[in-house]
Amino acid sequence: MSNDSPPVVLITGCSSGIGRATAHRFLDAGWRVWATSRDPEDVADLADAGCRTTALDVTDDEQVAAAVDAAVERDGRIDCLVNNAGFGQAGAVEEVPVDRLRAQFDVNVFGAVRLAQAALPHMRAADSGTVVNVSSLLGRVVYPTRGAYAGSKHALEAVSDALRAEVGGFGVDVVVVEPGAVDTGFDDRLRDTRDATHRLPAYDRLRWVVDTAQRLSERTAMPPERVADTIHEAAASPAPDDRYVVGWDATLAILADRLVPARVTRWLYERLV
Repeated sequence: MSNDSPPVVLITGCSSGIGRATAHRFLDAGWRVWATSRDPEDVADLADAGCRTTALDVTDDEQVAAAVDAAVERDGRIDCLVNNAGFGQAGAVEEVPVDRLRAQFDVNVFGAVRLAQAALPHMRAADSGTVVNVSSLLGRVVYPTRGAYAGSKHALEAVSDALRAEVGGFGVDVVVVEPGAVDTGFDDRLRDTRDATHRLPAYDRLRWVVDTAQRLSERTAMPPERVADTIHEAAASPAPDDRYVVGWDATLAILADRLVPARVTRWLYERLV
């Protein structure tokens, strides 16, 4: 592979939102972009724009291996892996069926691990590369009725921290991106997942408070392009930060979580049941 050839990025979850914006951002920067989605029809327009596209369900071991192999065979390397694919599950912990919790982790955590395990041998061989794991402010802060999603993002961040320590000596960087509210419709889809839970009246007040706060933050939600800019910044940097917090709401929530004693937060939630 010529040193003059463009760097190569593989991005998961490109059918909409952050993944789609990220594919366009890297393409505009001159990267060779592999834009993936469970249904290739969802990224057909990205192929027309110049991306390479392929089917990729991050819960499917064979598809994960095939996507990484295709990128390496065609372009000779993978310089950056962006683990963006994910979904949310709302509901109190008591309400969420275990099979839904398992599915949440299979996509948001195990999917990212599958891709990293497939891409890392090529990055280590090249003594360079960046893994960007798209987390959330809920990877740092937990709200009632969001335990399943927050749990998966906390797990992703822990895996990322361990991975960073393990592969740093091989020239590979591991970055976590933590967006706040993004104008992608994700929060609406998150709330819709309650239909798959055993809804209990005991949690209705907590649910209402969290949903109301979330709707308020959505009024000033940032465009996905802002998150895409941050992902590209991390991938293009020779020395990226470990974490990038994106959005005023994420910055404020993480700061408040540090400064407000846990017993105060717990006292407030206890008054809402």
